[in-house]
Amino acid sequence: MKTVIKVKDLYKLYRVGDEVVHALDGLDFQIYEGEFCAIVGTSGSGKSTLLNMLAGLEKPTKGEVVIADRHIEKLNEEQLVAFRQENIGFIFQSFHLMGTMNAVENVALPLSFRGVPRNVRMKKADAMLDLVKLGKHKKHLPKQMSGGQQQRVGVARALVVDPKIIFADEPTGNLDSHTSEEVMSLMQQVVREQKRTLVMVTHDAHLAEYADRVFHIRDGKILKIDDNRIRTEEE
Repeated sequence: MKTVIKVKDLYKLYRVGDEVVHALDGLDFQIYEGEFCAIVGTSGSGKSTLLNMLAGLEKPTKGEVVIADRHIEKLNEEQLVAFRQENIGFIFQSFHLMGTMNAVENVALPLSFRGVPRNVRMKKADAMLDLVKLGKHKKHLPKQMSGGQQQRVGVARALVVDPKIIFADEPTGNLDSHTSEEVMSLMQQVVREQKRTLVMVTHDAHLAEYADRVFHIRDGKILKIDDNRIRTEEE
């Protein structure tokens, strides 16, 4: 399997008064192409800090973060912006949809930042909404859609840029349990059919069971890694 994310000896230290807090405390792991990984932990465990490191939104105190063969800890802000635009899609807890834009316009938005012609980006956005089973809602504004439908728009928007990696930050945090299950099934399906690499942060161990591997993190350390594929094969 091809490695798409490699983390080596990763530390993030914060100073709080006279105390030094180890938000990340010497992490080492790899994530492979086409894999769905979940990072699970309680509030303050370091999971969100880790996602920010992987996305290049924060710099590590020490260590390496290699994504798609690039040492992103060495990139400046301008290089990071370009790297994210070319390689990464994001799915957010609070959807982050533009209220004045309909579903297809919201999905097409990241392509407009790349200078993709309008007819091309709208056609691609249209296809992505079909993929996430929102064919009947393309002209709907966010306020005309349920939370689950809005998050499906968020998944389509992440996919439209053809990313190597998708980062999802508590993607079902604002959804009820039934809708959360539907969105997780969709994300699992997308990873398998589109052969995407998806890294999700969640506090919900049950939802993490949809992932191929689950990284349990506490106090900035990885306690264990569960491989759900092995368990599924055994069952």
